[in-house]
Amino acid sequence: MAEPGCQTSSEESLSTVEPTAVDPMSRKQKQPRRGGLRRGSGCGSRRCLDSFATYFARVLKHVHEGLSLSQEAVSVMDSFVKDIFERIAEEASRLASFTKRSTITTREIQTAVRLLLPGEIGKHAMSEAMKAVIRFYRCK
Repeated sequence: MAEPGCQTSSEESLSTVEPTAVDPMSRKQKQPRRGGLRRGSGCGSRRCLDSFATYFARVLKHVHEGLSLSQEAVSVMDSFVKDIFERIAEEASRLASFTKRSTITTREIQTAVRLLLPGEIGKHAMSEAMKAVIRFYRCK
């Protein structure tokens, strides 16, 4: 379910770089970084760091075992989630600036969700978010 631009080409996977010096410091500098953003297309060798595709598969497995999403469906869902995330962040930022605060708290996020999502879907989103926050703090 990775995006097409996230796959490494055959040239990238076959090329190897030999260290020229035996110095231990040079080996540390040559090793690839783990985690964080990578240079280039923003995609690692196995997954795209700016995509929600892995989360769609996890949630779908919990809801409907055995079903999967096509690449096009994953792309649509990814665009949708990014758009909603941007809208909530912008609205929360506006709410924080109205109250002359420099920090976006859960209160601003909650109010932004209530303003942006209509009716039942907003209520459902709030209840699911509260359950997620409770689970997060229980694990800490």
